Amino acid sequence: MANKSQGKWYVSFELPRGKRAHARATETLPNEREAKKFARAKLLDSPDVSAGTPNPHLPKRTIAATEMLEEPDEADLA
Repeated sequence: MANKSQGKWYVSFELPRGKRAHARATETLPNEREAKKFARAKLLDSPDVSAGTPNPHLPKRTIAATEMLEEPDEADLA
């Protein structure tokens, strides 16, 4: 049996068209900074990207597309 990732954030994105019309994939990441960074990279390939904390994680948080497109954090530049 495969081990489940213990990431606390997810990024869901649409895969390129193939046999399925609306195939999506999801990656889990350890923190919000990494999720934003990964989501920005996926926005270059697909306009349909969403990110947030998985259920039942509380408090529930989501990252809006406008937040993904904002300037990177200073820590991301290092």
